[in-house]
Amino acid sequence: MAHPKRKISKTRRDKRRTHYKAAPSQIAVDTTTGEAHLYHRAHWHEGKLYYKGKVLIDSAEEATA
Repeated sequence: MAHPKRKISKTRRDKRRTHYKAAPSQIAVDTTTGEAHLYHRAHWHEGKLYYKGKVLIDSAEEATA
């Protein structure tokens, strides 16, 4: 099996890993309601569940029943 000849220091290892960053989440604005939401996520607005500009659930009471 291959083994390193010298130990790689923590500083050198961490310098290599600095490029892995968390990207900020993108916010979309629904065209029908004007509500800000995350991309590819359904969102509630005035008691209705919207996804891609269409109503999925008409009221919050139907979601719990």
